[in-house]
Amino acid sequence: MIESILREYRYKLLLTYSLYALEMLGLLLRPWLLGEAVNGLLQQSYNGLLNLALVHAAWLLIGTWRHRYDSRTYSEIYTALVVKMVKRNPNRKLSRLSAHSTLSRDVVDFLEFDLNYIIEAAYNILGALVLLFFYDTRVVLLCMAMLLPVTIISYFYGKRLRRFTALRNEELEQQVDALSSRNILRIQTHYNQLRKWQVKISDQEAWNFGVMEFIVLILIIAALLISVHQGGAFLQPGDYIGIYTYILKFVTGLDTIPYVLQRMTHLKDILQRVQQEHDETETEPAFSSVA
Repeated sequence: MIESILREYRYKLLLTYSLYALEMLGLLLRPWLLGEAVNGLLQQSYNGLLNLALVHAAWLLIGTWRHRYDSRTYSEIYTALVVKMVKRNPNRKLSRLSAHSTLSRDVVDFLEFDLNYIIEAAYNILGALVLLFFYDTRVVLLCMAMLLPVTIISYFYGKRLRRFTALRNEELEQQVDALSSRNILRIQTHYNQLRKWQVKISDQEAWNFGVMEFIVLILIIAALLISVHQGGAFLQPGDYIGIYTYILKFVTGLDTIPYVLQRMTHLKDILQRVQQEHDETETEPAFSSVA
C-alpha cells in the first residue's frame, strides 16, 4: 500500500528532494565562500564577497520555493495514504484504524522531515570531510577515526531502540479500545504502559547523547589543536573560518545519527504493522470461503 503511494508520487518526491539537495549544497559551500570572502577583503578584493552573496541569494530562492511546494505535496500524500488504508480495511476495529491513521502521519513526517535530516547529515559528514581535505588532511583522518566508535555505539543503540519502539506502538494500538471502555483502571494501565516504554526510549536517548557528545568534545579539541599547530604560514585567516565551521558541520552530522536511528526504527515498525494488517485482510476471504 505504502509502496503504491510512493510510486504514484515518485516524481513529486524526487523534485522536492532534489531541491533540498541543492539547498544543502549551498549551505555546504557557504563556509568556504565566507573564508574566501574574508581573504579577498583583506587583499582589497570583492570577488569572494560577490560569490558569497550570489550563492546565498540562490539558496534563499530555492529554499523558499521548496517550502511552499513541500506543504502541498506531503498533505496530498497523507490524505491519499489514509483513504487507501481505510478502503482496504473497512471492517477493522476502530482502535486499529485510528492507530494506523496516526502512524501513517508518522510515515509522511518521515518523508517530509526525517529523510531531509538524513540528506543533511550526509552532506554534513561527507561534504565536510571532502572540503576539510583541502585545508588539512590530518583533521580529515581524525574525523574518520571517530566514525568507528560512533558506528559501534549507534549499532547497539538502534538494537535496543527497536525493541522498545515495537512495544510502545503495540500498546498504542490499544488506545481507542481503552478509552472507549471508560474503565478508569484500564485507561490508567494503558497510559502507564505508554509512559513506561517512552521513559525507556528516553533513557536510551539520554545515554546515547552523553556518550556521543563526549566523543564530539574530544574531536573538536583535537581538531582545533592540530589545525592551529600546522603553522600560520600555510593558512590564511579565512581558512580558519572554513576549518572550524566544517568541523562543526561534521559534528552536527554525528549528532543527527541517533535521531535518524530512532525515526527509522519507528518507521520500520509502522510499516511492518501496516503490512501485517494488509496480509490479514487478504487472507480473510480465503478462510471464510473454506468455512
